[in-house]
Order: sequence, then C-alpha cells, then structure tokens
Amino acid sequence: MSLTHKPSTGFLYALPAIAFTGVFVLYPLTQLVYISLTDRTLLGGGKFVGLANYTRAFGDKAFWQALEFTLIYTAFLTPVLMILGFLLALLTVRNSPLSRFTRAVIFLPVVIGLGSSSLLWVWLFDQQVGLVNQLLIDLHIIDTPLTWFNIFSRGFAAICFSVTWKVVGFGMILFIASLQSVGRELEEAAVIDGASYWQRVWRILVPLSRRTIFLAALISAIGSMLAFDQFYIMTGGGPRGQTFTSVYYVYQNSFVFFKLGYGAALSIILAVIILIGSVVQMWFSRRGARA
Repeated sequence: MSLTHKPSTGFLYALPAIAFTGVFVLYPLTQLVYISLTDRTLLGGGKFVGLANYTRAFGDKAFWQALEFTLIYTAFLTPVLMILGFLLALLTVRNSPLSRFTRAVIFLPVVIGLGSSSLLWVWLFDQQVGLVNQLLIDLHIIDTPLTWFNIFSRGFAAICFSVTWKVVGFGMILFIASLQSVGRELEEAAVIDGASYWQRVWRILVPLSRRTIFLAALISAIGSMLAFDQFYIMTGGGPRGQTFTSVYYVYQNSFVFFKLGYGAALSIILAVIILIGSVVQMWFSRRGARA
C-alpha cells in the first residue's frame, strides 16, 4: 500500500515548485512571446503583426551596436573578474583571522544592491566633490578634477572599476571553496619535488579548479550581458549613446518610446543569444573537465 502512495506524495511535494514555475516563469514567458508578435504599446491595445517586430529588429543598427558594445564590455570585464577573483582567493584561502577578516571586507560589497553601489560611485567620481579626483590630485597623478562620464574611455573605465569592486568578492568565494577542496598532500608532494609556489598554482590548483573557473566565467558573462543598472545610473547611455547596452536599449524602446511589442521581441532575441552562448560555454566546460 505504501508503495502505491509514493508517486502521489512525491507529486504533492513538487506541486509548490511546479506552481511557482508556472506562475512566475512559464506564464510570463508565454505572455512575452505573445506580446512580441503584436504592436502593443505601454498604454495597451495593439494588434497581431506576426514576425514584423523580429524582422525590424534584425535591421535595427542601433540594437546591434548596443549588442556589440555589450559583448565588448563582457569580453573585457569577465577575464578581469576571473583573474582578480582567483588571485584574491589565493591570498585569503588560509583560515587565519586576518584572512577571514579580509574575505569579509572584500565580500561585503556583494550584498549591496547594484543600483545603490552605482549611486555611490556616481558621487565618488563627481567632478566637484568626488573623492576619486581628490585622491588622484593628492597623489599628483592629475592636476585638475576630471569629468569621468563625459568621455567614453573614462566612463567605461569607471563603470568597470565600480562593477569589479561590487562583484569580485563573489568569484573570490567560489574560488576559495574550490581551492580548499584540493588535498594538501598534492601540494606537499609538489613542494618535496622542488616546485615553486607559482608552479604549484599553475600545475595543480588551476587544473583542479577548472569546473569552478568555467562556472564563475558563465555567471560573470551572463551578468555582464544583462548589464543595465550601472549604465543607466552612471552614464545614462552617454556620451553620444556609446554606452548603450542591449538591456538598456530594450528598456528604452519598451518604457521610454512605449513600443512594448518591439521591446518584447528584442528581449527574446537577447535571451536566445545568451542561451546559445551559455550552451557553448557549458559544452567547453564539460570538454575541459574531461581533459
């Protein structure tokens, strides 16, 4: 009798998760697909237009320029976060009081909202009262305060710096967990064989952390592809629209120009691109793990 009741009991246990997925994932996704096939505006209404929004998107140069900038941003920031996160993990992997305190300080910005941290850095980079300009002047690096967000290179550097400060602690924690799982006997054997510290890192720790490296790279790449808050708050897409990300462009069409149907189509195209990139990255991850 008990065996016959197990499937129904298991279904009851899974029912909350199924309901949550249906209400908050499948239904919104279905609605998004439907809206993308209409010319609905933010004020409502709209009629079915089929694939017209998608056809328009593939000829929209501004969207592809925004996507190109997003890919450049992702390609630049992801290696920075990976390398810096791994180096910080190497520095703080020991369970000494100083290492634990350092880990806590580095990880603390992760719990701050991205919008809040972006507002903080807008103030820090301010030309008149910002501490960054004052620090650079005190160090005799610059003579006069800089306007950080009116020039593309400075604005891009400022955003990358602020995002690195915000999220590098997350990667550090992932790498620490991976490094602490490596058996001490492997490093001790390498020391006996005369391997230097960096040889042990490169020949032992890095290969054994490949799964974590691919995971951290995937999370970082997806997060960078979905970047919006920092650009909306810090640069507003400027100067001259050079820092428009894909999500920012979707937001602008949907909620500024009221083209909700077109914005939905752009969202689906972006989601498909991210999905394809994630699948490719996971495929390389599995191949690397087997090597």
